[in-house]
Amino acid sequence: MKILVTGGAGFIGSHGVLEGIERGYEVVNVDVLNYAADLQNLASLEDNPRYTFVKGDIRDRDFLAELFGNENFDAVIHFAAETHVDFSISNPGIFVETNVLGMQNLLELALEHKVEKFIHISTDEVYGHLELDSPAFTESSHLEPRSPYSASKASSDMLVRSYVETFGLHACITRCSNNYGPHQDPSKLLSKTILNALKDEKIPIYGKGENIRDWLYVRDHVSAIYAVFEKGKKGSVYNIGGNNEQRNIDLAQKILSMLKKSEDLIEFVTDRPGHDFRYAIDASYIKTELGWEPRQDFDQMLEETIDWYKARV
Repeated sequence: MKILVTGGAGFIGSHGVLEGIERGYEVVNVDVLNYAADLQNLASLEDNPRYTFVKGDIRDRDFLAELFGNENFDAVIHFAAETHVDFSISNPGIFVETNVLGMQNLLELALEHKVEKFIHISTDEVYGHLELDSPAFTESSHLEPRSPYSASKASSDMLVRSYVETFGLHACITRCSNNYGPHQDPSKLLSKTILNALKDEKIPIYGKGENIRDWLYVRDHVSAIYAVFEKGKKGSVYNIGGNNEQRNIDLAQKILSMLKKSEDLIEFVTDRPGHDFRYAIDASYIKTELGWEPRQDFDQMLEETIDWYKARV
């Protein structure tokens, strides 16, 4: 089976490519190679006959049409997206172009070329945010995005749903919590905290650091994506979470403790507009339906993630 993986040089996408190859699939990786991408994430596949990289932009329909015409894709796993919330506040247009219009290009060509399966990687941020005592998000939670980023992802989710209902496309949507692990670009909270600590630089924490995120190890995430790919029901949404809620300040302090660095490196900064307070995922549906559950220990995987960044500073 030949899979088109979009955004496969990025953080989660690169692990998605590696997982696909490990499972015996042929993978064509399309990536525009922006700031969040790094082909070194996939250096181990350079001589693998089942792996191909193509540089390209999903906003470019002509490029995609030629690619789909030249390749006989059986499936699409769509990771490619603009994902940084702060950047979406300063430049929302690129998020609409990539996450909405790029999605529409892929859906149209997948339908035209009779692709058997389409998996769209979304985010728990489409649900909005939770109060401290609110129950975790389920697949039936209302979509209430609060940033241009999450609004663009919610829009792409709705496009997928429309192509299932209107055109019969076999597609599924996954919505994950915050990922951590190797390959993450240095602009995100966990990776920035590790790298700044290693360099003895200030670690910016929004507000008082009381915002809460559910952390999911990236390889657990991609194992869930392939469970959906291989066994998911047409039109279904699957929440993927790590059952591991942490306050931002507690996470920063844990990393500093592991690195034996002073908490004086923490610097509280003005909170960003519309900063969601808490995300929490109820992943019971994917566990019940597909038999998936996170397997990695948070502290152990965090230690391994820190070691990965240490080797690259």
